[in-house]
Amino acid sequence: MLRKVRTILACIFFLLITLLFLDFTGTMHLWFGWLAKIQLMPAILSAATAAVAFIVILTLLFGRVYCSVICPLGVLQDSVSCVAGKRKKNRFRHSPAKSWLRYGVLGLFVAAAILGGSAVVSLLDPYAAYGRIASNFFAPLYRGGNNLLDWLAERVGSYAFYPTEVWIKGWITFGVAAATLAAVGILAWRNGRTYCNTICPVGTALGFLSRFSIFKLTVDTEKCKKCGLCERNCKASCIDSKNHTLDKSRCVACFTCVEKCRFGAMKYAPVSIGKKKNIKPEADGKKNSADGGVSRRGFMSIAGILALTQTIKAQQLKVDGGFADILDKKAPERKTPIAPPGAASLRNMNKRCTGCQLCVSVCPSGVLRPSGKLETLMQPEMSYEKGYCRPECTECSQVCPTGAIRKIAPADKSAISIGKAVWVEDTCLVNRDKIQCQSCVDSCLTGAITLVAINPEDKKSLKLPAIDKEQCIGCGACENLCPARPFSAIYVEGNVVHHSI
Repeated sequence: MLRKVRTILACIFFLLITLLFLDFTGTMHLWFGWLAKIQLMPAILSAATAAVAFIVILTLLFGRVYCSVICPLGVLQDSVSCVAGKRKKNRFRHSPAKSWLRYGVLGLFVAAAILGGSAVVSLLDPYAAYGRIASNFFAPLYRGGNNLLDWLAERVGSYAFYPTEVWIKGWITFGVAAATLAAVGILAWRNGRTYCNTICPVGTALGFLSRFSIFKLTVDTEKCKKCGLCERNCKASCIDSKNHTLDKSRCVACFTCVEKCRFGAMKYAPVSIGKKKNIKPEADGKKNSADGGVSRRGFMSIAGILALTQTIKAQQLKVDGGFADILDKKAPERKTPIAPPGAASLRNMNKRCTGCQLCVSVCPSGVLRPSGKLETLMQPEMSYEKGYCRPECTECSQVCPTGAIRKIAPADKSAISIGKAVWVEDTCLVNRDKIQCQSCVDSCLTGAITLVAINPEDKKSLKLPAIDKEQCIGCGACENLCPARPFSAIYVEGNVVHHSI
């Protein structure tokens, strides 16, 4: 029963967290956005004391149930291992822990978090790693399915769906996600929870706490026949059935051993209960493996996601200003990257962001995409080739679980300057083609751009844009809607520190 309950809870958490990265309407975040905020690293970075306390208390009470129920990367490994277990049962063996590797990676992770090594933190954080996998692999399939349903619905005169764009927003991030998925998938297929118990710093930290948990696995040595069935089904490879030892720091509380024991010798209970003898803790542990802790529902839940598309309400389509795309727009070389409203500064973004891509996934205008620069690797940056930052949209600030983008209201957003417009004289159509254009003036949301006559004494003189940098908020409407191709004649440079106008 314990294993079934854990499996059901794990599938529910996994499905809902995955939907946070797939939903492009913002509907899911209104109800289940808190699931991202109870992940350990986002909770720590956002200083969410209640969430951190919840995880610590949960671990001290029940062991590493966080890793087997709440962490989406852990559930993904269980799903892969479950499929592999259908081919070969009883496939695991006890193996000693790689303590030097576990604590070495944890030390590197902590040092990087303290010293500002955001790239290392992003690569090792399990929640961020799963976020990149979901947004780069599951989301395109989900959106492609949505577009197929839209096409089919349109054929029968229904407008229950609307199309959405599918594109790779950052090739470096895509490559990192692919490498992570391959590494985690291969390890899970062959050895279950090897990644969790040798590489993942969150698993190592919670494993240390779980040694002191109140509820632990216990064994009745009189009932135990040393058949080894518990050991051969332990996905964490942490049970030595011959010596009645178990490395509690690596046990992920999947309860498979309890279910598989034919003699009722394995129990999960408070340490003080009865005359049962605690399995003796081993120095640190073993290797990983997996049986079927999450069941096929966990792995097949993505297939059921498409069926939920009909419940997602429609969202306003992006309007590109009505200009024909003769050439695709190209991003300018910005000296200072643009951080989204709510980030407060580039320093705050660099310090708190784990590069999970949740904000990138929910951005309705497509202006957020992951950075490819080493110092800000996979953190969100703004670029306006496909859209601009609309004043009524605060989606990224509503979903960020780490505090890298703080919550703001639409009324506040219109007064936050995230950058300043820069005019490029040689690219402007007025100078280049000798025609009057005022697209940037018409699109400016704050009235920061005005037209000034080249020759004030000539009433028919062409006029050029003049920018009031004190009024510019850097929304990018002027850059996006400028008809010049492939580079806009006006673009936005980011502000290192955001300020109010």
